[in-house]
Amino acid sequence: MPVRNPSSLSASLLLALGLGLCAGPGMGQVVDARSRALHESLLTLDSHLDSPMLFGVPGWDILDRHSVAADGSQLDYPRMVDGGLDGGFFATYIPQGPLTDLGRANARDAALLRLQEIHQMVAAHPDKFELAYAATDAARIAASGRRFVYLSMENGYPLGLDLSLLSTFYKLGVRITGPVHFDNNDLADSSTDPKGARWRGLSPLGKEYVREANRLGMLLDASHASDDVFDQFLELSRTPILLSHSGVRAVFDHPRNLDDVRLRRLAASGGVIQISAYSDYMMPKVSNPQREAQRRKFAEINRQYPSPRATFDDFMRHLLHAIAVAGIDHVGIGLDFDGGGGVNGLEDVSDYPKITAALLKAGYSKDDIAKVWSGNVLRILAQAQAAAG
Repeated sequence: MPVRNPSSLSASLLLALGLGLCAGPGMGQVVDARSRALHESLLTLDSHLDSPMLFGVPGWDILDRHSVAADGSQLDYPRMVDGGLDGGFFATYIPQGPLTDLGRANARDAALLRLQEIHQMVAAHPDKFELAYAATDAARIAASGRRFVYLSMENGYPLGLDLSLLSTFYKLGVRITGPVHFDNNDLADSSTDPKGARWRGLSPLGKEYVREANRLGMLLDASHASDDVFDQFLELSRTPILLSHSGVRAVFDHPRNLDDVRLRRLAASGGVIQISAYSDYMMPKVSNPQREAQRRKFAEINRQYPSPRATFDDFMRHLLHAIAVAGIDHVGIGLDFDGGGGVNGLEDVSDYPKITAALLKAGYSKDDIAKVWSGNVLRILAQAQAAAG
């Protein structure tokens, strides 16, 4: 049965409906003509694309058609066209390293280099891509037939102890900023640091970081941050916050995912959660000693000792549950492609129309699906920019 007003249903009821809608053989694997036409009519955006890590690889060109099987990559221009992806937030991700002067300086320089590589990619293909800065740029660039490239920064490590660098990164185009990744740092606690909390949320510098991001008009990203950081973001930020690539804890209990209480608080504050497709945060990991003992020749090891993966249906469980709890105005798509994302049936950017087809089958309207694909995140980006200063 179609769900005519999904946001009015209880979370448990919609989840049950969603499971039934997604559980059939091949669900999400075939996109009918109606779904494809609708998908092509929408402004589509993924809020977390780690593909810039590939831009500096010798010989790798975004205009060439690549494949997951050939080189592991999940995004290129031909597959963006295949998947009807108009653009997204391309992440500058720098892994957490030592909290030393040298470590911080190296991270800063690595981030500047990565941003330069993104700018160079766009400049090399002006007929295919354009950098986006304002929330209104996405629709304009898509209407011109090009793909829009917003910039984000995953992990505040490159800032070191110098928050003036946030303004530098803003001037280079960064519009989403996340303070932390897998490990605690100078700004905040991570949800996954095995050592546990260092700051019990944000550090004193991290609280200043929130104020500076608000002043600049940048969206604060709570993905990877601890629950305490999330709570303090809501308390301190003058504008709604984002989780650019996260899941929901009620579907799979993992500290990277958001619980229902916080989902409701996020919605009440106007914020948005973008659902990821990272298998480790969607199903239990299975220990494989042979795999873990042989980290060399990674592709060969993957073939010999494949790790179980989540499925498209698992992804839809997270998406439908988030919509049920937070509401259709507070959920979007951030699959974490080229950063570990991807599940069976949702392998690369060419698979995006499957999400539209599944949402249509679940009873959502064109207007609803447009919010999920870009409307919600662009709305809060506009709010952050309007409140800057």
